[in-house]
Amino acid sequence: WCRICDPVQQEKICQSDQFSVILSASQPRSSRPLARGTLIPMLIRLGYDIQFETVGEVPIVTLLNVHPSRRKDLREPDELHTDPLVNVENYEDSFGNHGCRLVAPPGKIRFQNSTLIEDSGQPDLVDLDAAEVPVDRLPLNVLPYLMSSRYCEVDLLSNTAVELFCNAPKGWNRVQAVCDWVYQKVSFGYEFANPIRTALGVYTERVGVCRDFQHLAITFCRALNIPARYATGYLGDIGVIVAPSPMDFSAWFEVYLGNRWWTFDARHNVRRIGRVVVATGRDATDCAITTSFGKARLICFQVVTDAVQKS
Repeated sequence: WCRICDPVQQEKICQSDQFSVILSASQPRSSRPLARGTLIPMLIRLGYDIQFETVGEVPIVTLLNVHPSRRKDLREPDELHTDPLVNVENYEDSFGNHGCRLVAPPGKIRFQNSTLIEDSGQPDLVDLDAAEVPVDRLPLNVLPYLMSSRYCEVDLLSNTAVELFCNAPKGWNRVQAVCDWVYQKVSFGYEFANPIRTALGVYTERVGVCRDFQHLAITFCRALNIPARYATGYLGDIGVIVAPSPMDFSAWFEVYLGNRWWTFDARHNVRRIGRVVVATGRDATDCAITTSFGKARLICFQVVTDAVQKS
């Protein structure tokens, strides 16, 4: 019996023709800056079809619901549906994510959902003047995001971070310098998925999947006294050229600058449209889409992230 954190499985599942990932993109948008206050609201169809095969009863917890911070943008119910029907207990975890707990019966179990969310239609926000906050002035609940965690060994990469980024301008530009370095130095590939690779491993091996890029960037930021946390959620090919490799639930990270959290993405290193957060935490351990406390074999994994016409 083992505990399975499925973000690693879903990275691997993208390689297999046995499983399909459903995604679509809107037409690429102009890079011309919008006038202040201009919004291009859009609707995005979100959903998933995830199936497991179990031997005996297996407790499972999920982080599949849209993050509470985006709940106000939902235009349809966001509920976990199971087949066969089992009791689902909703809860909020210690990081503020919407979780569900259930017991899967022996045999096959299916998790499904389809919901609609409204989005601004604009890329991730930018504030080049966002400043670093001294550690002694940080909110107490932000302090844990300066510490080492399972996949982010701040102590082992502190000297490296200082050597690489000590001359970068503080604040937003320093975080961007971290993203630029990780994006340029690390090679992406689903064949590089490794459930035990940490930030130090990414730094030495220079390969990884999306979560590895974020773990290394998070570790560098924390080593520079910039709070950083891991994030996962929906990120379709909206407003960009469709990538040859499939995308589903993706990973990015957030940093605390100027007394708020900001989105960065060391994997893509561009501001993206239609990002919908599902969970945040110290690293991927805290943001597993599903965690099974027993033997549960993943047999189907489909995700929908569709930009739809607003009526």
